[in-house]
Amino acid sequence: MAAKTRYICTNCGYETIKWLGKCPDCGQFSTFTEEAVEPKNKRSGIVQAAALKPVKLNTVKANVEGRTKTDIGELDIVLGGGFVQGSLTLVGGDPGIGKSTLLLQICQKLEEKGKTILYVSGEESAQQIKLRAARLGVEGEKLLLLAETDVNSILATAVDTMPDMLIIDSIQTMFLDSVASAPGSVTQVREAANRFMQLAKGHNISVVLVGHVTKDGSLAGPRVLEHIVDTVLYFEGQRNGNYRLLRSVKNRFGGTNEIGVFEMSGTGLKEVKNPSEYMLSGRPEDVPGSVITCIMEGSRPMLIEVQSLVTYTNFGIPRRMATGTDFNRVIMLIAVLEKCGDLQLGNYDSYVNLAGGMKITETSLDCAVAVAIASAYTGKKVSPDTVIFGEVGLTGEIRGVSMVQQRVNEVKKLGFTRCVIPRANLKEAAAVKGIDILSVNSINELLKVSMK
Repeated sequence: MAAKTRYICTNCGYETIKWLGKCPDCGQFSTFTEEAVEPKNKRSGIVQAAALKPVKLNTVKANVEGRTKTDIGELDIVLGGGFVQGSLTLVGGDPGIGKSTLLLQICQKLEEKGKTILYVSGEESAQQIKLRAARLGVEGEKLLLLAETDVNSILATAVDTMPDMLIIDSIQTMFLDSVASAPGSVTQVREAANRFMQLAKGHNISVVLVGHVTKDGSLAGPRVLEHIVDTVLYFEGQRNGNYRLLRSVKNRFGGTNEIGVFEMSGTGLKEVKNPSEYMLSGRPEDVPGSVITCIMEGSRPMLIEVQSLVTYTNFGIPRRMATGTDFNRVIMLIAVLEKCGDLQLGNYDSYVNLAGGMKITETSLDCAVAVAIASAYTGKKVSPDTVIFGEVGLTGEIRGVSMVQQRVNEVKKLGFTRCVIPRANLKEAAAVKGIDILSVNSINELLKVSMK
């Protein structure tokens, strides 16, 4: 009897009995791979009594989860205070971005606390890890290395040694003999992650999985992998640059969208304890097209520079470009400036860039982007001691944003003396003393008070 097969989408995990060119679930093309179906034991027709009984919510004892701080401040902020015992954490990022470097530095910090770590590598030998550890100054007295890809062997070793933390580098190289597919396939990744989750929950071991990313920057493998784990961290930044951003996109034990900023050096990743100062370093002052704004990354306010360049074009269709922010929103803001701000941008190319390699989609950027474009077009400058934030509506109104008091406090802390905000947020911002607050209600008011 021929073995049964099924087709699984490598992007989202959708299953079908026949090959499809386009996945009906995620819409991606040519993502289906053929895999053998494991025979299942026939179950009895009699429904057995449940082994576990439901319990009342008010009878459940809530235990405060035990956390282990890494003493790497930026990482602890992203994690919400450190690694939770028995948690499953997924770390993703481009090749060479610094994932393995950060993990070894975590090992060093936990070792200083007397913790035992089991580091499993499916891509490097113990000698290669030793070379990197020597460069980072990691002694490794309580760091156990294992070059293995068989999940069952890893689980047996983990149960035998009972480490405080288990690191799997990477989940795409792991395989189970019981699964009839190649390592890195959807089924292998999903089943391996499930086994490590059972280990973490059953033995109270913190497990960290390293995941590969696709060309568009998302984690490779099915989306179910992100649902299995407790925390998902992404490493962002240019591989050839010095700075890295560690972003939390899912965290069952803390806030999401928190970021940590690191600088890559010859001795590993170093914390950038004042990200706003780093983002503004080297910014030009008293030039058209440069505006400072304040965004919120999770619970952390951060100042960044918005740059714009507007140039005349002889072609019939002007070019629009946006780096680090939503392209469609920039197009909308240009239309609002033309309709409500009386700017004739139809024959001008417009370029918008967020300095420092940031990628932000927050609507509080709107006012800064609009003023930057208008400043570059008119040649009028924005005062270097001014910070602007707020959302712009299609009718040219300026709408309020969240966490205004935290934003204004950050603006004041970094020495700026003037802040332009939506009028809807004036009452909340007035609680901060020692800074000049200007409130606006329309795009015309915004352009009038922002540029000189």
